[in-house]
Amino acid sequence: MSIRSKLAWTFILLLIFGITAISSYSILFIRNYLLTEGELQIINDTEWLSITIQNLRIDGDFETNLNEAARTSGYKIAVYDQDGELFAEVPYHSERTAPGQIDGMTSSFEQSERGVLLQNRSDSDELRAFYEVQNSQNPIRYLLISIEKDQIYEPIKTIRWIIYTGMFISIFLVISVSILFSRYIASPILQLESAARDIAEGNVDRTLNLDRKDEFGQLAKSLNRMAERFRSDNEEMKKLYEKQSQFFADITHEIRNPLHTISGSLEMLELNSLTDEQREHYLKTAARQAERINRLFVDLKTLQHYDSDSHFIEKQNFDIKEIVTQVVSIYRVKAKEKGIEIKYEGDSARVYADPNKIEQVLENLISNAVKYTNRGKIKVRVEKGSDDCSVFIDDTGIGISNEHLDRLFDRFYRTDKARSRDKGGTGLGLAVVKSILSAHGTDIQVNSTPGKGSSFWFTLPASG
Repeated sequence: MSIRSKLAWTFILLLIFGITAISSYSILFIRNYLLTEGELQIINDTEWLSITIQNLRIDGDFETNLNEAARTSGYKIAVYDQDGELFAEVPYHSERTAPGQIDGMTSSFEQSERGVLLQNRSDSDELRAFYEVQNSQNPIRYLLISIEKDQIYEPIKTIRWIIYTGMFISIFLVISVSILFSRYIASPILQLESAARDIAEGNVDRTLNLDRKDEFGQLAKSLNRMAERFRSDNEEMKKLYEKQSQFFADITHEIRNPLHTISGSLEMLELNSLTDEQREHYLKTAARQAERINRLFVDLKTLQHYDSDSHFIEKQNFDIKEIVTQVVSIYRVKAKEKGIEIKYEGDSARVYADPNKIEQVLENLISNAVKYTNRGKIKVRVEKGSDDCSVFIDDTGIGISNEHLDRLFDRFYRTDKARSRDKGGTGLGLAVVKSILSAHGTDIQVNSTPGKGSSFWFTLPASG
């Protein structure tokens, strides 16, 4: 059974039971109300009938007058004399009461208001009242009147018809409203279920347009946000997959080229006709390519630790000037060989970072500056602020065009692949720089102009 049918039948049954219970209670309440009113009425009528009867004359019109009083009042009337003997009973068409005395008849009566005794037995079809006539001008001493309970309940037949008619009309309306309401309730549920199933099957482009202000509208918005998140995640996964595929392709390419060079150099070294100068050249070539592979794996290890190791960096307080001057002194010889000047500017500045990882950052940035600067100078400077310390590496090298800046720090990305490999780069240096600085909660910045040079800088927090 569908949820729409379940909702419809639930509403219909609940409302039918409710309407039936209310209708039954209403009829029972009215029935009891009519009986109570009948008791009050028979008490009042007994008093005025007693007044009428005590003034009747015993003559030829006595029974006619008594019968007229019964007809007018609508009651059965029985009168008794001083000895309790039945004196007369009307109307004439009623079944006559057996002759006898009233002794013991009133034992089942209950004392009511104004001296009227009332009898309302559950096993009797009549409501009866007994009254002692005072100061009568005739032999009548006691009055007994009665009425069929069906006469009292007579109005309830019309009321019951009205209630039942209204009940059936209400049930019809309830059924109609329940069907419409169940459709109204079930429609968004079915839409939500369909959308959730499509999203679960991978159709993340599915959107829900439920213009509702209730919980269904909120759920629809949540599903749309979930689908949007899935779409975003899918796009990210596609990009990651593409980057991963490219990453492995680049690793393969980066390792294959030096291996081919090493293999070729070893084959040439097997030749006996090589001169000592040629043999030394091939040995150096093989050693240089082996060192290139070693640097590649060192960089890959650093990136792998960044991706998976929560303790990738171990911060401590140190003077960054000591590390900068140490790295500058290492690359000053290579810079001098190319005819360029490299110098350091700045005072001591204590920072809170990982000294080994920051040294690795400086080595990559300064080595790149030396590689891609053919004339001019390289300047490394430290600027100390109130809460942080900035390190700048400025060069007058070949520069980088704007089209490459967005992807400059991607793994294995090269602005000029042929020239980069010729200079011995692994394509991971700047990616390592970015990863280390990201782990420190900062980032590498770059500003470059082709043909004029580049400027790289980063900021570290000052130690307290």
